[in-house]
Amino acid sequence: MSTNKLRLGPLPKSKPVKLIVTLSAELKATLDCYAALHAQTYGERVDAAALVPHMLGSFMARDRAFKTMSASGPVQSENPAPTPSTGQRSKADTSTPIATVPVSLPSRATDKLS
Repeated sequence: MSTNKLRLGPLPKSKPVKLIVTLSAELKATLDCYAALHAQTYGERVDAAALVPHMLGSFMARDRAFKTMSASGPVQSENPAPTPSTGQRSKADTSTPIATVPVSLPSRATDKLS
């Protein structure tokens, strides 16, 4: 185990809620690299997709504007009914290749924002 610590510490246990996220190939490769470093640092192999909810939670917990704006109560989503992703790109799409990664978010991720 390394003496250097990553910003994201050991992963806690939580009840998951499934969400499908689409990443660029470059970001997926970077996430895989982070997962390898996380395993080296903490001595336990972890799937890259398992890191995403904790990274996202950490990001939102440190976002001062988000905490200020959401302190008055729940915020209404502009898109309350998400559309399921097929993981397929349109024929006209010539952007960077993507990787669709299923992640499990903690069911009460916003509890950590307080």
